[in-house]
Amino acid sequence: MSVAEDRHAEIVRALKASESVTVAELARALQTSEVTVRRDLAELEQTGVLRRVRGGAVSTMLRGEEMPFAMREMEQSAAKARIAAAAVGLIAEGESVVLDSGTTGLAAAHELCARRVTVVPLAVNSMVVLASAPSVTLLLPGGTVRKGESSLVGPMAEQNISMLRLDTMLMTCCGLSPRGGITAHDLQDAAVKRAAAAASARTIAMIDSSKFARTALAVVCATAEIDVVVTDVDAPEDAVATLRADGIEVHCV
Repeated sequence: MSVAEDRHAEIVRALKASESVTVAELARALQTSEVTVRRDLAELEQTGVLRRVRGGAVSTMLRGEEMPFAMREMEQSAAKARIAAAAVGLIAEGESVVLDSGTTGLAAAHELCARRVTVVPLAVNSMVVLASAPSVTLLLPGGTVRKGESSLVGPMAEQNISMLRLDTMLMTCCGLSPRGGITAHDLQDAAVKRAAAAASARTIAMIDSSKFARTALAVVCATAEIDVVVTDVDAPEDAVATLRADGIEVHCV
């Protein structure tokens, strides 16, 4: 992550904590000039996460909506890379894999490039990554591209996936509760995830620790329907213990 991306991530975290920030406060916290902060705020305004006001900015991130993809890609980036590598490490050569969308899904696409597998990607950005991988057989499901996310949604995606039988789904999500299940912000996205899990013999959920504190709008499935959870070492110990007690294999990396 670049220095500018680090600053952007810190600004987003500050907005999530207080919903408004001032240029002077950010300059002190980031140890940079107010000119640089104003430039950062202008760039972040273009992504839709904030609105600039006199002397600072206010958050435009609604609690029921997810952050833009570019902002989520900055969040927990190192942990997501470790999670993706560990999850792909559980895939055997020759397997057929349906790869979920999202930032961790994109990280997993890069890891899959070195494997001899058949991959059904549920996002256009992952397709681009995998298209040039010499040992990957790429199977495209079709569907409507969700704006800003590049994920595939809609009845075409659901129907095409339901006609396949796959070895493993690498699932991502917006929230996980050991008792409340796996959740997503978008209803159509949740439906595609359900179809992909139903078509797969095994589901591996790739979930960074921040997702344990969140519950999104649409239920994807109960945690009992997940076979393996790959998360990071900061995952809540009680949640990890509950998952393991329910017979779910959990890897903390």
